[in-house]
Amino acid sequence: MLSKTFPMIAVMILALALAMACERSEKGEADKDEDEGAAVPAATTTSTQQQVALPAGKAATYNFDSASPGNLPSNFASARTGEGDMGRWAILSDNTAPSKPNVLAQTSTDGTDYRFPIAVLNDGVFKDLELSVKFKPVNGSVDEAGGLVFRYRDENNNYVIRANALENNYRLYHVVNGRREQFADANITVTPKQWHELKVVCVGNQITCFFDGNQLIQATDDTFNDAGRVGMWTKADSVTYFDNFTVTPK
Repeated sequence: MLSKTFPMIAVMILALALAMACERSEKGEADKDEDEGAAVPAATTTSTQQQVALPAGKAATYNFDSASPGNLPSNFASARTGEGDMGRWAILSDNTAPSKPNVLAQTSTDGTDYRFPIAVLNDGVFKDLELSVKFKPVNGSVDEAGGLVFRYRDENNNYVIRANALENNYRLYHVVNGRREQFADANITVTPKQWHELKVVCVGNQITCFFDGNQLIQATDDTFNDAGRVGMWTKADSVTYFDNFTVTPK
């Protein structure tokens, strides 16, 4: 009797062991497929973002003069709306700079038309603010522009004010889901290879824009009502220098 029972028990044990091995194998394959199929977020910045609050009325100015020549300073991040090259931001020396010796320059000459490189400040978020920068349009055949972004949620959702030396105009946009829409503008003269000043004051839904000290745009817009980051902006193949980037919370 035992001689007949023993083989049956052995077969049952072997079958159970095989079933457990198959279950482990299937689980491992399922875990592998899940890992391989996981989406990898697209990188849109090149440095870690930080939350830093500035007291209302206290200005923070970035003149880049203590930064080492070369790459983007660590408290800024590179981003891009649209397509094409991410943008190449670097600290350069310029003996014409309003604050010598350094400037922050966007140097990529990728001519992709719907391409907007941005240098985003990581030092806090701002709702009501005064934001200004000195900029020099150096070169560009598709575009020759410099601008500011504010109430910036991400590269596809923000406000932009910019001046263009090829078109001699000054325009205010909101960018929603990557689509740029102009809602105010002014005709001006933007002289290439000379320094100019951009300034925007945003309080609530009121946006006031200045160029070289002159108020040119007064607009109302409710697209972005929350606090956001701030930064510097260019388009397409614009080679543009920036200096004295200043943000003042209201």
